[in-house]
Amino acid sequence: MSVTAGIDLMRGRPTPALGTTEAKLQQRKLDALRCGVHRVADPESLPYGVHLIGIGGAGTGVVERMLRDAPADLLATPGSRLSALAIDIGSGSLARVDALAVGFPADRAQIETLALALPQGDALASTFERYRGFLELEYPLLQGSTAFEPWLDTAQPLPVAGEPVPRALAKAVYGQAYYEGERPMAAALKRFAASTNATQGDAVVCIVFGLGGGTGSGIALDLARHLSTGLFGRRVLVMGVGIAPCEGDLAEHRGGAVFSVLNELDSLCDETQNRGVVQACGELYKNPFTAGFLLVPQQAAFEQVRELAATHARVDRELAALLTQRHGANLWEVLRLLNWVAAPSTQHSAARTPWGAKWMHLLGFDDATRAPAIAAPALAAGLGLLPGYAPEFIELRAAESDDGALAWAAALDATFAPDAAATVAAGGAAGSVQFVLPRAAKTDLELFFAAREAYDLLTPAERVASHALLLERGVVLCEPSTRIEGMAGAGLNGSDAWVGVPLEAMRGPVLEPTEEVRHAA
Repeated sequence: MSVTAGIDLMRGRPTPALGTTEAKLQQRKLDALRCGVHRVADPESLPYGVHLIGIGGAGTGVVERMLRDAPADLLATPGSRLSALAIDIGSGSLARVDALAVGFPADRAQIETLALALPQGDALASTFERYRGFLELEYPLLQGSTAFEPWLDTAQPLPVAGEPVPRALAKAVYGQAYYEGERPMAAALKRFAASTNATQGDAVVCIVFGLGGGTGSGIALDLARHLSTGLFGRRVLVMGVGIAPCEGDLAEHRGGAVFSVLNELDSLCDETQNRGVVQACGELYKNPFTAGFLLVPQQAAFEQVRELAATHARVDRELAALLTQRHGANLWEVLRLLNWVAAPSTQHSAARTPWGAKWMHLLGFDDATRAPAIAAPALAAGLGLLPGYAPEFIELRAAESDDGALAWAAALDATFAPDAAATVAAGGAAGSVQFVLPRAAKTDLELFFAAREAYDLLTPAERVASHALLLERGVVLCEPSTRIEGMAGAGLNGSDAWVGVPLEAMRGPVLEPTEEVRHAA
């Protein structure tokens, strides 16, 4: 008698033996998906509770677009509330957010901007002199190195207005605003948290930033920790949204710093790596993204228009639609899908199946009017996924569940071959189709390997400047440990700091010569 256990007859790929716990869990997830248990039955009665923090040019652009495109009835349901905070170094991108904010009711919305200033060298040196004291006040049981090491040379000239800001400098700007003087950054986060907690329904916070820009990626991870673990006490769902660079972006936005960003996210979102960080640095370095992390590739959109401003506008429009359509129900349904279908969207992450190394979810979108059989394969290439990635499910979101949407679902099914056949959900933005590819690892991305190659060409000083997370703890995450052989996390300036993350996990595998990686050059 033939044995079929452990074989997916429809897809032709091996699966766990049918009697294993893993196989039963997988079957339960897919059955729940087919039954639609993740759907919000009555979105009209759903109190709006999606709150947004945008950091840097990319993040503040999404805040602006969300406010501009918000449906007139966004906050009409009793109990609805909108909290939005736009943060940048300099005020150039914030005036439009301020202008749009006046159109929202003050009793149901709090919309705020915060412009951070680049410090002068003397002020930065003074901040570093007191930084150890700030950390001790925040972390009474401070672990790790007993000596604080400044991560910037304050004698070096700082960028002038309009020049790119390295991640390490953006972190220092954030720290100065968070810890010093009147602490405008800490005060803004407290107001944001209080407004979010006033939501009379389920609430989720989305922190949006560009992976390539120094300001957003240099600030976002510390801000997420302070908000999620500190002010919220991990009671409110927090989702990270990272916008990936494309070929049209500045060269410095596509360079080695992206390697540091992806690895820092990996050290937070992969629970195995995160345990090694928490072991060395304490509980306040637990993964702050309790609702997961969504990556938004821009390359596919750029390849259609070959113009950067139009690409950014399209990405902003798609994210604004995801956050606002159907009173936020579209986002809640995505969260319920990504958090293993049967788990309620409000269930804490500790009760869900862990993501492991596959902590990243990718947002894809395209024009509904394009021929799906031609567009879907090109879209897959633009998402930058390497061969070998296979999603468990795909749910396509379109304005209507009509023949055009069904054709798109069939094309995505043929392109990605998910475990469960792609399905269609109505209620999306007119003229667009959206979908989320679940559970990708950083090593599934062409971007990771291209950024690794660029990182290896940086000077030692440039490598330090490309980091942000853990610099205050004296750790340069992507460098080999100076204390424990085989581990990552060099001690800054010879400090004795360490983290329990293997260097092999940080670096990723060596690609075989037969594997092709399209470099974002």
